[in-house]
Amino acid sequence: MTQVVRDAREMVAGMMPELKPGQYVFCATGDRDWAALQPLAMFREAEGVSLILEREAAQASGLTVEAPMALITLNVYSALDGVGLTAAVATALAQAGIACNMVAALNHDHVFVPAERADEAVRILRDLQVAASAP
Repeated sequence: MTQVVRDAREMVAGMMPELKPGQYVFCATGDRDWAALQPLAMFREAEGVSLILEREAAQASGLTVEAPMALITLNVYSALDGVGLTAAVATALAQAGIACNMVAALNHDHVFVPAERADEAVRILRDLQVAASAP
């Protein structure tokens, strides 16, 4: 059985950030059949459906492609009601001037950062993890 973590320090100490391959973009679909685009994620907003798509899929579909992002998965099983992981990650990246978009899923949290700053973001998050693991 997977241990779900709720404590902020334990979540940060166990996050094991992993940079995933590829680039992603946030897009709006208008009247299109968004399911056919096989999004990584979708969210229905008042203005319409927002998608997170692989950059190549968005381009091939003729969607506007701006601000390519890299995906970093935090490999800790963070509880949906856990408090502090998102704040710690966003704060550490903000201090370095790196924008981030957090997406929480059932098992893990995912961080989207500008593609050109992905390696730097991973280093910052690994340093944060090490600091949280120290006695």
